[in-house]
Amino acid sequence: MKRLALALTLGLATQAAATDLEAMSDAERSAFRAEVRAYLLDNPEVLMEAIGVLEQRQAQAETMADQQMAQTNMDAIQNDGFSWVGGNPDGDITIVEFMDYRCGYCKRAFPEVESLLETDGNIRFIVKELPILGDQSTLASQFAIAVQQLHGDDAYKFVHDTLMNMRGDITQDSLSQLASTVGFDAAPIFERMASPEVARVLQANMELAQRLQISGTPTFVFDDQLVRGYVPLDQMASIVEELRAN
Repeated sequence: MKRLALALTLGLATQAAATDLEAMSDAERSAFRAEVRAYLLDNPEVLMEAIGVLEQRQAQAETMADQQMAQTNMDAIQNDGFSWVGGNPDGDITIVEFMDYRCGYCKRAFPEVESLLETDGNIRFIVKELPILGDQSTLASQFAIAVQQLHGDDAYKFVHDTLMNMRGDITQDSLSQLASTVGFDAAPIFERMASPEVARVLQANMELAQRLQISGTPTFVFDDQLVRGYVPLDQMASIVEELRAN
């Protein structure tokens, strides 16, 4: 009965711990602490339950902080005026992906994102080039952006898809071959890659990622919800369904 009473009053004791402990004598404090310790040793599941509640609260706080960051930066996320927009431009849900062509999880997510766009038909999809995995990543993004700026969105989409499916090294030779496949002269594209126009796009994306505390790819933004890391198709569909329901 004594243990049950302790369990029922632990919450109140925690809230008033500062006052109660100060009011206790040294002997009373020692006895109280010994009783709490004995209770926890006899009932270790209480600690696991408390840890679970703490982790849940921390996750909720992180989700709310991410949502606030997304809302604050929404114009830059969805309407920067230079990122490629696919899917349904008038879709009721907007998904933004920060990606890197050398990222294995981005490559894994690529066909699943494509499948979601094809099966749903009412999603606006935006690609944010975020090359964070070395020189080859930067080279690939510079090439894709240069193609978009010189030859338009359709050419960008073809290059983007090809680079996402590329398994070998990304070099000037492989990019020259890619340009030839599309029917473009590689020289103007390479010249554009080193231009301030391309650098501005990559700098803007990097600064936005920093404001959103994005440190890895892929990172998705479903309307105002940040989802960090690879997301399987069924989970993406569930997020979209939940957004529509709310």
